[in-house]
Amino acid sequence: MKVDWNTFWPRVVEASGDTIIMVIFTLIFATLIGLPLGLLLFATRKGNILENKYIFTSINILINIIRPIPFIIFLVAISPLTRAVVGTIIGTSAAIFPMTIAASFVIARVVENNLVSIDPGVIEAAKAMGASPLQIIFGVLIPEALGPLILGITFVTVALIDFSAMAGTVGGGGLGHLAMTYGYQRFDTSVMIVTVIILIILVQIAQYTGNFLAKIFLRR
Repeated sequence: MKVDWNTFWPRVVEASGDTIIMVIFTLIFATLIGLPLGLLLFATRKGNILENKYIFTSINILINIIRPIPFIIFLVAISPLTRAVVGTIIGTSAAIFPMTIAASFVIARVVENNLVSIDPGVIEAAKAMGASPLQIIFGVLIPEALGPLILGITFVTVALIDFSAMAGTVGGGGLGHLAMTYGYQRFDTSVMIVTVIILIILVQIAQYTGNFLAKIFLRR
């Protein structure tokens, strides 16, 4: 049965809003977790300001275990944990939890990779002036890497839009759920096309915003 577009648009708007909510809240939570995790991963590397092989190895192994798992498999695999924490595995809130966990480790690696590219001489100069580890992290490392970090988080944001669509196929809500329920299962190509167009628009907005912000900080 084909949808009646005269009455179906409110569902599209609602699903788009759910997708945006999933992406924004996941990005906020994942950044709050992933940023300090990435900073700790970099700072505890061999020869760095807080060198600690046990902490570094533990975080590094954990990231290497979680990151390669395809998100749709990860989503299903931790569904018991999602149910225990959120109380359900259906809906937007239930999708945000696994998305946050997966994105946190991606952001941690993005942060570490960007900090590694900073000239070690900058850190040595800060040490020579008597800066503490925290002063080096917040006064030197983050400002130096801010532009590339924004680009990295932009990449993660685009990936989260993809994650949200996959979460929707297994009851997570949003555009993925709309496409699966009204497009794929009812063989309605028009719903699939509209969904894909909206997802492309969201990706373009995220990419443009990230590029714009990164350009501002890279010029400083």
